[in-house]
Amino acid sequence: MNRTARAFADQMAARRSVRHFSAEPVPLDVVEEAVRAAATAPSGANLQPWRFVVVTDAERRRRLREAAEAEEAEFYTRRASADWLHAVAPMGTDWQKPFLETAPVVIVVFEVHQGPHTPKPYYVKESVGIAVGVLITALHLSGLATLTHTPSPMRFLNEICERPAEERACVVMPVGYPAEGVTVPDLARKPLSEVMVRR
Repeated sequence: MNRTARAFADQMAARRSVRHFSAEPVPLDVVEEAVRAAATAPSGANLQPWRFVVVTDAERRRRLREAAEAEEAEFYTRRASADWLHAVAPMGTDWQKPFLETAPVVIVVFEVHQGPHTPKPYYVKESVGIAVGVLITALHLSGLATLTHTPSPMRFLNEICERPAEERACVVMPVGYPAEGVTVPDLARKPLSEVMVRR
C-alpha cells in the first residue's frame, strides 16, 4: 500500500498545467476513458450532475476561442483586480487563449441543474469539482496534458456546445500533447507539513 501511494503521489507531483499545445491528434478512445473515469466520482444523492462535452471540430474550437477571448479581454482590461493580475503574473496568463484552438480536443464541463428532464441536484459544485479532479488525474496518467480554463461569464458556451439552459459551464479543458520545447512556470508546491494537519 505504501509503495502504491508513494508512486501515485510522485506521478501527480510531476503534473503541470500546459498552455502551449501541439496540434497533433490524440487517441479519442483515451479521452473517452478519462471521461469515463471522471464519471465515477462521488456526487450528492448519486445524481451525477455533470456533462462532459468533448469538442474536436476545428470550427467549433475556433468559435470557442474567439468568444472566450472576447470575455477574457474585457476581464483583464476592465474587471480584474490588481491583486488578481499580480497573482497570475508569474504564470504569464493574459486574455489570449490560443490553446482553445490549437489543442486537438477541448472538454467543456457543465454542471447539470434542475430542468425539464433533470432532477434537482445536491452539492453540484462539490460533485462536479471532484469529477474534474478525477478527469485531470486520468488525463495526466494517460500521458495527455490539460489546463483548467474558466472564462467569465461562461454562458456563451451553451450556444457553442448546443447545451440547454439548465446546464451551466464551469470549466474548459484543452487536452493534447505539450508543444515541442514548451516550458512551464517554475512554481513550488507547498510542503505536506503546510497543507496537512494531524490531530
